[in-house]
Amino acid sequence: MTSGDREDRRRLGAVVLAVLISQVLLYPGVPTLVTALGAPSGIDAGTAFLVAEFAAFVAFAVVWGAASDALGRRVPLVVVGAFGGALSYVALAAVPRLGLGFEAALAIRVGGGALTIGAFSLAITMLMDLRGGNGRNMGTAGLAIGLGAAVGSVIGGVLADLDVFYPVYAGAAVLALSGVLAATVDDRTGVDDGDLHGDVDRAPDIGFRDVLARARETPALLVPFAFGFVDRLTAGFFALVGVYYFQDPETFGLSAAGAGATLALFFVPFALLQAPLGTLSDRIGRFYPVVIGSLAYGIVTIGVGVAPIYPIAAGLMVLVGVCGALMAPATMALVTDLVDPEARGAAMGLFNVFGSLGFLTGFLVGGATTDAFGYTTAFLAVGGLELAIALTLLPAVRAVAPRLDGSVRTATGE
Repeated sequence: MTSGDREDRRRLGAVVLAVLISQVLLYPGVPTLVTALGAPSGIDAGTAFLVAEFAAFVAFAVVWGAASDALGRRVPLVVVGAFGGALSYVALAAVPRLGLGFEAALAIRVGGGALTIGAFSLAITMLMDLRGGNGRNMGTAGLAIGLGAAVGSVIGGVLADLDVFYPVYAGAAVLALSGVLAATVDDRTGVDDGDLHGDVDRAPDIGFRDVLARARETPALLVPFAFGFVDRLTAGFFALVGVYYFQDPETFGLSAAGAGATLALFFVPFALLQAPLGTLSDRIGRFYPVVIGSLAYGIVTIGVGVAPIYPIAAGLMVLVGVCGALMAPATMALVTDLVDPEARGAAMGLFNVFGSLGFLTGFLVGGATTDAFGYTTAFLAVGGLELAIALTLLPAVRAVAPRLDGSVRTATGE
């Protein structure tokens, strides 16, 4: 691994960090932001606000990834996505002043999501292009995701208590900064990664359909895709239901800042443990981090929803972060392990499609279940779903991971 690889890893991690900060800044203030944008109060409006963005993530993640594979460059697309997303935040803040309704705000969220997913997904794909071990590279991505979510939730809660639109303005500024930073990174699309795949000569005429086909020709990718789906389902659940849960006067009655700080109890350990646990998965293989992490994650998620007092719920949020840090980088690294370098953009795009579908499902299932049956039932449903998928897919992970683990350890010098 060269010094250039290390520097690009740091810069790309910072890009992912900035994109996550911009996104999560809005979450603690969603209950008041949606009313300021013209929606009625209640969890249904918050659900629609978050779903609009993630529906666009689902629709456009693969488009950006396959386009970058076919183009042979990623940096310009990351820059376009970041600056386009920043402009969408500026437009969102202008909705009340222009006398537009909540429907216009939702349309802007769709457009912003279509752009922002390009910056997010392709920055992670550029990390996949680097040498140094897939677990380590995905650990860097996971660190940035977790730390960005932690910083965004804390600062977003504080800003939302000062003014409902301050998190929106801050999000625009941070997204623009991520675009500037991305422009300083070298494009390494399809280069020899020195890890699992050996020398790779990139076909100059590879097309959009070709890279999609190459990713789809690897059915084993459904294993990390399924885990990515359910893991982000739980994250989406916390982003929506968790915010309302901790702020509800009938539960813990926290302020927006307090709810943001509580979300950070999950995101901080999730962030700080990503790199070491990602490297651990390079050494011991993907099976145990993925399966054990997912099972523990589901159990602790249920615990948060049945905690009788806030200190217990807060402590369990920390454990949720630890469990998430165990499984997340190993799951993303499986994607890198399974595909050739020239199809990585499409593969990570597909992974993010499943992840975004997970977020959408978390929003929809969490919001609907909470509205119909209350918080406890919602936590039981989501945590139980995590457990069910982990147990159901255990044989599939056992079949896929062992045939990769030997080459993973050899590539990292273990």
